[in-house]
Amino acid sequence: MKVLLIGSGGREHAIAWKLSKSNKVKKIFCAPGNGGTYKNDKCENVNLNGIDSFFKFALENNIDITIVGPEAPLVEGIVDKFKENGLKIFGPSTKAALLEGSKAFAKNFMKKYGVKTAEYEVFEEKEKAISYLEKCKYPVVIKADGLAAGKGVSICEKYSEAEKVVYNYMISDIFKGAGKKIVVEEYLDGVEASILSITDGNTIIPFISCMDHKPIYEGNEGPNTGGMGTIAPNPHCNDEVLKEFEEVILNPTLKGIREEKLDYIGIIFFGLMICKKGVYLLEYNVRMGDPETQAVLPLMKNDLCELIFSALDRKLKTYEIDWEDKYSCCVIAASGGYPEKYETGFEITNIDSIKNLLFIAGANYKQEKLVTTGGRVLAITSVKNTLHEAIKSTYEDIKRVNFKNMYYRKDIGNN
Repeated sequence: MKVLLIGSGGREHAIAWKLSKSNKVKKIFCAPGNGGTYKNDKCENVNLNGIDSFFKFALENNIDITIVGPEAPLVEGIVDKFKENGLKIFGPSTKAALLEGSKAFAKNFMKKYGVKTAEYEVFEEKEKAISYLEKCKYPVVIKADGLAAGKGVSICEKYSEAEKVVYNYMISDIFKGAGKKIVVEEYLDGVEASILSITDGNTIIPFISCMDHKPIYEGNEGPNTGGMGTIAPNPHCNDEVLKEFEEVILNPTLKGIREEKLDYIGIIFFGLMICKKGVYLLEYNVRMGDPETQAVLPLMKNDLCELIFSALDRKLKTYEIDWEDKYSCCVIAASGGYPEKYETGFEITNIDSIKNLLFIAGANYKQEKLVTTGGRVLAITSVKNTLHEAIKSTYEDIKRVNFKNMYYRKDIGNN
């Protein structure tokens, strides 16, 4: 089987790594891939960019299945185009992808189908947003409506902060259109959890839970990033929490997918907040999380290719996912200055000394040297019998690798 895998991050390297273990997979074309997929077994990087180029490549190379890593091509309609032309692709339709592509659409969907979520208001005019924020209770959460690479969420402790965020989102347009419409949301105090799931439109099978660490600094301080590390399973996701999640979030979501007739065969990611007053849904993602994927897939016993085809064939109702009875810890090494200004082009050394799993995110080979190209550069994941062992082993490894201005949080899994 020949696979086209779209994307260039650590998530895509982890997906390629997992797919390469399948006896059913002969070749994985990574578009465009990165320095990790360049060296990965069965993989070949192909320099493609844009839906038309992906479509043309899949058609001309008799690709058996296309798997979409990032959210942008899904929101832009890649699945619709492929399906209309008889090509197999794993991911939700354009309409279904609005569950991530528009925070307002997602919140209205949650409200309509009784998915437990925070109270909210949607604004498209700065003056109305400011007027509301002058009177509301703080802290408050402000979200850019559109895609903002995981960074379009601000927690504001007071009005002056909220006013500045509204100006940055709606007037300065720091997210290039994604923040022209905003969602102002009730602040929920609790512990976050991430649950990746797979759906065939009739069934949703949740994956093992995990905990992402989004802020850049220790103690969850500083601006949000795309994610600085993950542990799995999430120690706060006990049986009681998972049961409530299924009853008040997963089942109503599935009902909505069916009743809205959303063409949804793919990954659905639930971002949760576990509070004293229950489990709430913060957001949907319509693809695997990054770096959640790097922590979750190493714990999955199943053949990922088989799982994806079970979804495409709408046979998830009878499918069971088996998980290792172990723990994983993933820590991200980033370029100093990320998520704001940072420099790249630095050689990464000592990667051969790493004993655990290495997933490359923002790095590529140049003249046979692996050099940094992005903000989040690489991820190291260990799988051990206890969470303590997994955390310890990951940090032992990350100290071995080096590049100029390298930065990582030192408290992943410890807060």
